[in-house]
Amino acid sequence: MAFATKDRYAIAAQEDRCGQRTKLSIPAQLRASGGRGFQTVVHDLSISGYSGSAINRMHPGTMCWLTLPGLESLQGEVVWWDNCMVGVAFTELLSPIVHDNILARYRGVSDDSR
Repeated sequence: MAFATKDRYAIAAQEDRCGQRTKLSIPAQLRASGGRGFQTVVHDLSISGYSGSAINRMHPGTMCWLTLPGLESLQGEVVWWDNCMVGVAFTELLSPIVHDNILARYRGVSDDSR
């Protein structure tokens, strides 16, 4: 049964890649499994994941936790790393309400995501 849930998530995550990914700049902390946390900046966000800065190489499949100011840590899995940028898929889709609250908090007056 867990496999079916994971399949549904994978389908939704891929479909979301065609959806709106909002460009923004959020200072945060990122910690890979078994590692120490480090400062990062989230550069885009969707309900299925994000991309951000990561000076050290992060390998696909690595579990990690993103901590945004004022929120609980969000678990995800590294999908790609390229030239100090990392792409992460959330373990569970982000609630649209939480997503919208993050956007309202961090998206500036000028909205470049349209």
